[in-house]
Amino acid sequence: MAAKYSQKDLLEVDGKAPGTSWMDVKTVLKKGRYSYSGNPRHVEYLGLPNPREWQPHDGDWKLPENWKEIVLEGFRERLKKHRSLKLYMDICVRCGACADKCHYYIGSGDEKNMPVVRAELMRSVYRRYFTLSGRVFGRLVGARDLTEEVIREWFYYFYQCSECRRCSVYCPYGIDTAEITMMGRELLNLIGLNINWIIEPASNCFRTGNHLGIQPHTFHDNLEFACEEIQEMTGIAVEPSINRKGAEILLVVPSADLFADPHIYTLYGYLMLLHEIGLDYTFSAYASEGGNFGLFHSNELMKRLNAKIYTEARRLGVKWILGGECGHMWRVAHQYMDTMNGPADFLETPRSPVTGTVFHNAAGTGMVHLCEFTADLIHHGRLVLDRSRNAAVRVTHHDSCNTARAMGLLEEPRYILRNSCEHFHDMPENTIREHTFCCGSGSGVGTDENLEMRLRGGLPRAAAVRYVRERHGVNMLSCICAIDKATLPALMQFWVPGVEVCGVHELLGNALVMKGESERTVNLRGETLAEAGHEKE
Repeated sequence: MAAKYSQKDLLEVDGKAPGTSWMDVKTVLKKGRYSYSGNPRHVEYLGLPNPREWQPHDGDWKLPENWKEIVLEGFRERLKKHRSLKLYMDICVRCGACADKCHYYIGSGDEKNMPVVRAELMRSVYRRYFTLSGRVFGRLVGARDLTEEVIREWFYYFYQCSECRRCSVYCPYGIDTAEITMMGRELLNLIGLNINWIIEPASNCFRTGNHLGIQPHTFHDNLEFACEEIQEMTGIAVEPSINRKGAEILLVVPSADLFADPHIYTLYGYLMLLHEIGLDYTFSAYASEGGNFGLFHSNELMKRLNAKIYTEARRLGVKWILGGECGHMWRVAHQYMDTMNGPADFLETPRSPVTGTVFHNAAGTGMVHLCEFTADLIHHGRLVLDRSRNAAVRVTHHDSCNTARAMGLLEEPRYILRNSCEHFHDMPENTIREHTFCCGSGSGVGTDENLEMRLRGGLPRAAAVRYVRERHGVNMLSCICAIDKATLPALMQFWVPGVEVCGVHELLGNALVMKGESERTVNLRGETLAEAGHEKE
């Protein structure tokens, strides 16, 4: 798919100001920079308003007759319900501190992708209808009417924001532009303007328990296949349980770990690790998805999707929940869950049955990230790791936005990598940890039809990877997010050929020395260690 684009074309970015007000710059929807609309079948299944056939490139979006009234009333309700929204509408002084921090602006040069201007798309309507100065003075105070052209502009740019929150790190007033994007999308969805790559996975999740629509029997078969692969590589029979009542821990992973490449190698690592320490855990075939695409749609959908995990935890009678390498599962759990569905007071404060460590940070949610859990095991000397098995790997780490900025999970994955690999190199400091650049495809916009914007948005991340590749020979980019694992391979192939993508627990699984294992001659990808080393040198 990326072959139709060239680096030269995408690097020709005109960063000059247009010389006129952004309000006078007409928005033109360009193919390759937007995602297709939600399939009405899935919109109906979720009980969402105004399902219909339409596409962004159509002249007529088939808006309901009273669309303006719906949007303004929705805006009014949200201003009343979310005090933060009104605060963000009022306090921006347009200082520009966020302007060059957005990867989409850096990659496209489009001034409406500056976080401050993207917020102005919505703030200008707020001024016109909800402030006295806007009603009286109009454009003189930055107010404008809500028109169909404005709605098209909202759709185009609010779906060119991956809600990564990098801009908020630099805002002197603490304005969270991601929250503005979320509210903008909520208003668009009130009139049926949504994208399929959010709506369909959410619909699948309600119907089958996961984004991919995997039925319980298929979930079982895929897990069984993973166990067979592990046994072939290690000689160890790993036997996880599904839907087992009375297990101590519920393991929830992103569904992509069950079948996708390179996700499934991360799953191998999970299964090997948990078998090695003898953890009493179970999967659920009905909450077989950690991800929460409701985060990209609306607060209500986010709440509904989060609830299924805790419903299953209660039904199975577990003590606490262990979560895999997923990004938005953790942002929802640690930023929204207690307010929406929690606290999960029917669960215990998580305590490692292996080391005795109590995870007080998870007291409210009852959920521990696997990287926290694994780092604790390594710290207490409970794992035997042979770093030489990853000798061919020169790895750097991509801080996934939702686990880094939203959760503060910064050092644990690095600790695991340094104990599992001989060669680890961080990217430049202003591109990692809380300053991390997004993969360019988060927030449900990682679609093929949106590929140009993905490649543009991913350019800053790719540039940082190129830096460590050229200086340290890095050939592997690790991450702890399913969306990253799905979208970073294409980004690397386009901008930094020769760099592969993996999960942290894939490299841990390579290094893990299991009791009673046969001689390990291949890594989790089935590559012989000698051949892998030869290829990557």
